[in-house]
Amino acid sequence: MRFSIAIIILFSAFLLVNCSSKKNANISYLQSSDENNAIPKMNIFVPRKANAKPLPVLIFIHGGNWNSGRKGTYDLLGRNFASKDIITVIPDYTLSPAASYDGMTTQIAEVIKWVQKNISEYNGNPNQLYITGHSAGGHLGALAVMNPKYGIDSKSISGIILNDAAGLDMKNYLEGNPPTTKDDYIATWTSDPIKWKDASPIYFLDKNSPPFLIYVGDKTYNSIKIANSRFVKALTLFQPDVSPIHLNKKHVPMVLQYFNPYSDRFDEIISFIKQHN
Repeated sequence: MRFSIAIIILFSAFLLVNCSSKKNANISYLQSSDENNAIPKMNIFVPRKANAKPLPVLIFIHGGNWNSGRKGTYDLLGRNFASKDIITVIPDYTLSPAASYDGMTTQIAEVIKWVQKNISEYNGNPNQLYITGHSAGGHLGALAVMNPKYGIDSKSISGIILNDAAGLDMKNYLEGNPPTTKDDYIATWTSDPIKWKDASPIYFLDKNSPPFLIYVGDKTYNSIKIANSRFVKALTLFQPDVSPIHLNKKHVPMVLQYFNPYSDRFDEIISFIKQHN
């Protein structure tokens, strides 16, 4: 009986967020002279109810070990945030082995630039722009903002929310675990240690880094725990009050919790957004 009630509650919540949000599907963010379906696009989720003032914007980048994943998996996440008056952008990006970390990050930077230029058409506030991502997506979002070669002014980003982010210190990880063809890691990272550092957000932390909200699963992969610990230690030099939120979850459930509209994560993230708007 309890299980049945829970299913009814979640189904009712699903209908509610569907009715209270609108999906703008397959919006182009890359310059292209053709309609090649292989060119990644993005979905933009907005509240159906009109708002008098522009709303904060969240870009969510999906994970998948840099070689898998798709934006459509996260429609419910986008709808849940939109139902809470946060414009939510969820892009696809070219995966490994067709793209390296550099190509993927370049595309995420293009998403950010597109949003800064165009999101006002969707009643989004380009001056209240937050970046989030799970696993590999956390890495790509942070790197796009923090490595200056991608052309994003870090001061133009209001905050970065890491959800069990992988790859925050790939230099440290790959020095101990050299890349092989397994999981397309040579294609993703190359065999060049200089590029491993270039791919690691930890080495671009400075006084201009946006505020961070960091989630780490207590049951996640050890490599993620180590990288997040190193990242937080380095970050405290510039943001001494940062304190990661540890959750009793494995890696995948860390993102699945956003499919539940009643998750505490929404209140925490909304509070973070209000604090740094």
